[in-house]
Amino acid sequence: MLQDIQREAKQRMDKTVDYYQNELRGIRTGRATTALVDYVKVDYYGSSTDLRELAAISVPEPTVLMVKPFDPGVKSEIIKAIEVADLGLNPMAEGAAIRINVPAPSQERRKQLVGQVRKLAEDAKVAIRNERRDANKAIDVLTKDKSNSVSEDQAKDAKSDIDDVTKKHTENIDGICEKKVREVEDI
Repeated sequence: MLQDIQREAKQRMDKTVDYYQNELRGIRTGRATTALVDYVKVDYYGSSTDLRELAAISVPEPTVLMVKPFDPGVKSEIIKAIEVADLGLNPMAEGAAIRINVPAPSQERRKQLVGQVRKLAEDAKVAIRNERRDANKAIDVLTKDKSNSVSEDQAKDAKSDIDDVTKKHTENIDGICEKKVREVEDI
C-alpha cells in the first residue's frame, strides 16, 4: 500500500515536470522553433484545430518559421490565427506557404518572458508540493486504519521518501527554469 502511494505521487510529480517542459516550449527565445506555433488554434471549418494538424511547420533558417498548409484554402485563417495568438509574430503569405520572421525580443519583452518562465516554475513547484501533501495524507489515513499493518516507523520512512522525491523534482524544475531563463536572456 505504501509503495503504491509513493509510486503514484512520483508519477504525478513526473507528469508535472513534463507539463512544465511542454509549457516552456511555447515561450519565445531569439531562435525560431516550431513549438512557438504548434498549438496555435485555427478556425478550420467551424472547429478550433491546432496549427500542427493543418500544416507542416519547419525552421529553414534560425530566425524563420515556414508553415505549409496541407489545404491551401486555409492559409488566410492560419495567418489570422497567428496574428490573434499575440505571439509578437508577423506572418506573411509567400506562395503556397506562410513565412514567419522571428525577431529577437526586446529587453522589456525578455524581462516579461523571464517572469513568465519563473511563474510557470513556481506553479509547477506548488503542484509538486500538493502531490506531496496528498501522499502524506494518504499515508496518515493508512496508519490510522488499524486493519492495515502499517507501523508508525514505516509511515515515517514513506513520508521521508516522498520528501526526497519532492525535493528532487523541485530541484529539477529549478534547473529547467534557469536553463530557459538563460536562453531567453541570451540574444
